[in-house]
Amino acid sequence: MRYSERELLSLSRQPAEKAAEILMRVPKKGSVLKKRLVKLVVNFLFYFRTDEAEPIGALLLEHCRITKEEENVFSISFIEEPDRKYSFECDTEEQCQEWIEALRRASYEFMRRSLIFYRNEIQKMTGKTTTELHRIASFEKPAALKESKVKWNLDTCMHAKRLRRGIKNVPKKLDYKEL
Repeated sequence: MRYSERELLSLSRQPAEKAAEILMRVPKKGSVLKKRLVKLVVNFLFYFRTDEAEPIGALLLEHCRITKEEENVFSISFIEEPDRKYSFECDTEEQCQEWIEALRRASYEFMRRSLIFYRNEIQKMTGKTTTELHRIASFEKPAALKESKVKWNLDTCMHAKRLRRGIKNVPKKLDYKEL
């Protein structure tokens, strides 16, 4: 997958799901731990010098393995290149565990599995598929569904968000302002 520098810079400025200043070692020979601002945005992990606004690098968190190395240390290695390993040292074991969980949830595969799970849960609760719920919410004809996939995905996300909050009765009409 290719990204332009401008696209990545724009993405790096988006609100982060998790951000912190932690020690980081890149997979270069002789590399030492350096304090970096590390920022998780969607499925990209950006890293910055602590005094700069532009990232010096980004990791796409796909086809990677996140491993706890020591008490406060975790690493990210890529399946295609297992020798290319990035190490991160946190202040506490709790912070380390939070980062590991956030990074694991950030991958496309995790999001895909979650979406499938929540679609099935919505169907169990309502007796309707997410496509049927979309028709109810948008009052559209089935043929028009192809044109409004974005709205359909928002419906699914909204139902999943409410499921996570423990709301039992998923309404037929959705309020997109809550997203």
